[in-house]
Amino acid sequence: MKMRRWFATLAATTTLLLGIAVPASAAPAGPPARPPAGPGPDTSLTTHTYAYASTPVGQPLKGFAPYLFPGDNYDAKYPGGVMWTYFALNEVMKDPATCSSIDWTLFEKALDEAAVWGRQVAFRFYVEYPGGSGTHPGNGIPPCLNGKTALRTNGFWGTVSPDYDDPDVIAAFTTFINAFAARYDKAGPGGTADPRIGFMSLGLVGLWGEWHTWPYDRDLADGHPDLMPTDATIRTLINAYDSAFDNIQLEVRYPGLAGTQTAGIGFHDDSWPYKEHRGGQLKSMTLPRSMNGWDDAFTQIMLDNGTENRWTTHSIGGEARPEIQGTLYANYPAGGGQVDDVLAATELTHISWMINQTGAGGYSPTDPKVAAGVRKMGYNLHIPQANFNSSAPGTFKVGVTVQNDGVAPFYYPWTFVLGLRDSAGNVVKTWDTNWDIRTVQPLKIRAFPDWNVGTDPTYVNYGRPVNFSADLNAAGVPAGSYQLVLRVRNPLEAVTKEVLRNRPASVRLTDWIIDRWRPAYPLSFANANQRADGWVDLGAVNTTGTCGGDCAVPSTPSGLTVTGRTDTSVSLSWSASTDTGGSGLRGYNVYRSGTKVTATPVTGTTFTDSGLSAGRTYQYTVEAVDNAGNLSARSAAVSATTTGCSGDCTAPTAPTLTSTGRTSTSVSLSWSGATDNAGVTGYEVYRGATRVATATGTTYTDDGLTPSTSYTYTVRATDAAGNQSPPSNTVTVSTTANTGLVLDNFDGPYPAQNDLGKWTGGNCFLDGGGSGVVSGGALSLRYNNCGWFGSDVGVDLSSKTHLVIRVKGASGGEQAHFNLGLGGTTKVFGDFTLDGGGRPAITTAYQDIRIPMAANGISRNSPSQLAMGFWYGGASTITIDEIRFE
Repeated sequence: MKMRRWFATLAATTTLLLGIAVPASAAPAGPPARPPAGPGPDTSLTTHTYAYASTPVGQPLKGFAPYLFPGDNYDAKYPGGVMWTYFALNEVMKDPATCSSIDWTLFEKALDEAAVWGRQVAFRFYVEYPGGSGTHPGNGIPPCLNGKTALRTNGFWGTVSPDYDDPDVIAAFTTFINAFAARYDKAGPGGTADPRIGFMSLGLVGLWGEWHTWPYDRDLADGHPDLMPTDATIRTLINAYDSAFDNIQLEVRYPGLAGTQTAGIGFHDDSWPYKEHRGGQLKSMTLPRSMNGWDDAFTQIMLDNGTENRWTTHSIGGEARPEIQGTLYANYPAGGGQVDDVLAATELTHISWMINQTGAGGYSPTDPKVAAGVRKMGYNLHIPQANFNSSAPGTFKVGVTVQNDGVAPFYYPWTFVLGLRDSAGNVVKTWDTNWDIRTVQPLKIRAFPDWNVGTDPTYVNYGRPVNFSADLNAAGVPAGSYQLVLRVRNPLEAVTKEVLRNRPASVRLTDWIIDRWRPAYPLSFANANQRADGWVDLGAVNTTGTCGGDCAVPSTPSGLTVTGRTDTSVSLSWSASTDTGGSGLRGYNVYRSGTKVTATPVTGTTFTDSGLSAGRTYQYTVEAVDNAGNLSARSAAVSATTTGCSGDCTAPTAPTLTSTGRTSTSVSLSWSGATDNAGVTGYEVYRGATRVATATGTTYTDDGLTPSTSYTYTVRATDAAGNQSPPSNTVTVSTTANTGLVLDNFDGPYPAQNDLGKWTGGNCFLDGGGSGVVSGGALSLRYNNCGWFGSDVGVDLSSKTHLVIRVKGASGGEQAHFNLGLGGTTKVFGDFTLDGGGRPAITTAYQDIRIPMAANGISRNSPSQLAMGFWYGGASTITIDEIRFE
């Protein structure tokens, strides 16, 4: 858990933003323009009014987020609909051969385990996390980058930073961003976000994925080198996120990062609402200068960049600073000591949710101060009135007014559902509406003093009550008295016990975890007529069991097909529906990815959807409507992809490929640069049909090959638009015979004798009586801060240049757990220097780690013994397949 870092050094965190650019605009944006007023309630209908009451403290997508620890009991945590977790990038990007192969297993299990507790997940992926989280490794650099990027050490935190400006690193990050969006951003009903996901903190860059590398940052006065990426790289990554995602709410820590000023991305305050000592002064890290905040305070940066109203469309999250989590609400609504004014911080950041591990585990749900604070966060919806008549003869109209007394809107398009509940408490009829909950904005918002609209606190009008209406048909409902009810459907309801039990074996949770499943938190309104099951009682309705007109729904349209596609349009046709109710068929409503695209019903059985984007996939359904307003069920869905592409559609020319060298385990390639109308941005190298690398230059060396083996290569050029050239000419290269000297490939007696006929063995390991165990021709060494392995060499290695160890780890990152000694040199394994300046990084897949002996001070004419000592606090397993000299 990252809270340990704050206690390690308070002074160290004082000026994190000195390490990044904070561009400023001329002035704050000022009060946001009010949404336009919509239609008023239908006063021809009976008005029903409702009393205000506090909501439950546990609400979806708001409140306190505890850490997700597999197997933990979250019924013992403070109620709420969000759960927080980290992931190392190399936990999903695990293939050393390619960054394009992503294994989502770990992430899928985490999403499902949070769903067991009725919570959505907020999360961040990282590549460096000091000390690891306890359940995730400290080094998250994916193995596909091994040997391709310089690795730098942050000496203060003991982490390894990749060169964030390296094109291979940027390409790997962009590949992950696009792959994640493709899998999860439109995985929900109607092309919405995966229902298990709440908020995605951008991550990837810097310590804990927080987009800083303090103290190795742009502040060079402290003598530390700068490990931060350039603004150009930051802008590239921000734009990649912004382009890839349409639905999942994204948040990034610093509002001043390059590219965030115009991106559709929210913000994440990781020091909320903390007051920090600097130079004898105590000021806020959240509130602006005008409210005694530091220059790099969270809201001050937003004001400097004119983005203080980003919350109106994109979420604001954060973490209660760990030092103050336990006492955060002790003096609510005020603060005290290093706790800033909590109410002001809530109202001005418009925060919806926060990481608060201490509070989630320690606050009492009955503490009135905590309850008031959590209810103030995010949305707080209230239904002041509804309009409908008590008699429902077939088709009847219902209007519902919703207002927001919170500090932020609800950010996802969850569905309002109306229903009829009978006297036994059963909901016997439901209707889904197309009401957009996101349009219900806070009625009043707190003004920044910087807006100069009044003395603090001043509240200005912003949102308005929204009057929704729908025409409902009670056909088929028996005559009687019912309660008209309303709720908002949490899409997490679809993740049931049965769904979890039927998951594929590779991602399925254990029965012990699945059996702890509880229903998803219902979205509750601040109404006295709100029920615990999520339904709001609106009032009595009497149905006649008949109707004075057409109450029969049309038949469902069938045969929906795609009849044509262009770059900007999709043409559809379907078979006609029938209507037997007497009013006659009016036409058809067409839906694109769950959204109705026909303003009025289409009268025929064909439709062309225009104004689309080239090269995009869309999903369509059709429903019939009659002249009485009865709607059929929707047709089966069809998908269509528009032709062409938008922007640059010209592919680069094909490169010309040649081989420039080979060894027993590698092939070196070179190619002539391809040409492109907008410029070539990179190359993809293929071994056979498998892409093994992406490169920005025109050379590549393919390592880890088998001696005396033939390999076939091609190269394709790519441009910024993603266009790919035809393949280059094919080059076939055979690796040379293995001339290396094998110290041990563990196919002989162990512990006893290595392949040179000399002694080898170990002690203090957890298996094999302390020596480790050999299985399948590989030596497994399981350790817990204790272990020693030795293998005598005793031969002259002057003709060899490299020590080669073929190794993998159980978790990855084990290079920090042991040292290696040979020829008078002993270093922590991860501190050896590789060709090109990189450092060894053990992953969960086998790889040949080639250590140049001379460059590391290893004496080759008197190597004596190779030894490894596991005394560095780690606990894991490494498996060694072979040790050799080349």
